[in-house]
Amino acid sequence: MTSPSRLAGLVCVMSVASLGQTVHSVGNIFKPQATPAESVYHLSLLVLAVCAAIFLVVAGMLTFTIVRFRRKKKDDGHEPAQVYGSNHIEIAWTVIPILIVFVLTMATARVVVAIQNKPAPKDALRVTVIGHQWWWEFRYPDLGIVTANELHVPVSTAAKPAVTFLKLQSADVAHSFWVPQLSGKTDLIPNRTNSMWIDPRQEGTFLGNCAEYCGTQHANMLLRVIVQSSADFEKWSAAQRLSAAHDARIEAARATFLSLSCVNCHTVSRTSAAGTFGPDLSHLMSRDTLGSGVIPNTTENLRAWIKDPQAIKPGNLMPNMQLNAGELDEVVAYLSSLK
Repeated sequence: MTSPSRLAGLVCVMSVASLGQTVHSVGNIFKPQATPAESVYHLSLLVLAVCAAIFLVVAGMLTFTIVRFRRKKKDDGHEPAQVYGSNHIEIAWTVIPILIVFVLTMATARVVVAIQNKPAPKDALRVTVIGHQWWWEFRYPDLGIVTANELHVPVSTAAKPAVTFLKLQSADVAHSFWVPQLSGKTDLIPNRTNSMWIDPRQEGTFLGNCAEYCGTQHANMLLRVIVQSSADFEKWSAAQRLSAAHDARIEAARATFLSLSCVNCHTVSRTSAAGTFGPDLSHLMSRDTLGSGVIPNTTENLRAWIKDPQAIKPGNLMPNMQLNAGELDEVVAYLSSLK
C-alpha cells in the first residue's frame, strides 16, 4: 500500500471516528458530578501521580545513563567495571515496589468499601436496571414506572439530598453499567444481582454506555441519565404513571398496531399489548432517542426504524415486519401519539 493511500485511509478512519465522537460523545471522567465518580476521580489522580513519578525516575535514570556512560570517541580498550550484585540496590527495587503496590491497594480498597457499603436512606429512589441485547430497561418499583434507555433521577442538593440506588440485573449476557461522570463501572451478570448508587449534584443529561462486550451492537448500547430538579422529576414521574394515551381520532391506527405481532414483544398500558421482550412503549415519544440512543426520537426516524430496524442498528433483535405502506403509516401514527 503506497504512502498516499495509507494517508488517505488514515484520514478516512479519523473522520469516521471524529463523527462518531460527535454523535455519541463520552462523558468526561475528569468532571465528576456525583460522589461515587468523585471518589474514583481522586483515586485516579493518586494513581496517575504515582505512575508519573515512576516514569520520571525511570526515564531520568535511563537518560542519565545514556548520556553519562555513552561510548567515547576514543576507545581506550578498557572494560567498564562489572557489578555482579548489590544488596542495597536489590533491597531498594524490592521494597519500593511493594510499598507502592501496598499504598495503591489500600487507597483503592478504601474507596471501594466506602462506595459499596453505603446504606440506603429511607427516602432513596430505587430503580431496577435490566440489561438486554442491546438496550436498557428501567423499572421504578415504588412508583410503578417502566421505561427504557433513559434513566430519570432527581438532583441532589445540600438542602435536599437525593440518592438513587440501582439494582442491576441482566436478561441475557453480561453487560456493564457506566456513566463516567456519575459513577464507576458495575457489571450486570445473568442470575446475579449487583447494586450501585448515584447522587447527581447537577441537572442535565449525562451520557453512558455498556462497558462490557455483549455482542454485535455492544458499541450502540447507549444510555442517558437525565437529572432533573425535584419538581421536574415529580412532573415526569406523574406523567409516566398515566395510562398510554388513547386518541379516538386514530382508533383505526391503534387497532392496526394491536393486530400485529408487535404486541408479543412490547407493552402499551391499558391495551392487549403486554410483551416484555422489547421496550415498554406506553410513553415512547417522551424519550429523546430511539434504538438505545442511536438516533433522535422524531416521527421521521420512528418511521425509518419501524420500516427496517436492521438498516439503522444491524443485528438488533427487532425484525423487519414487512409492513405495507398503509400499515406503516398507521403504526407510526399510533406510536407517535404515545407521549
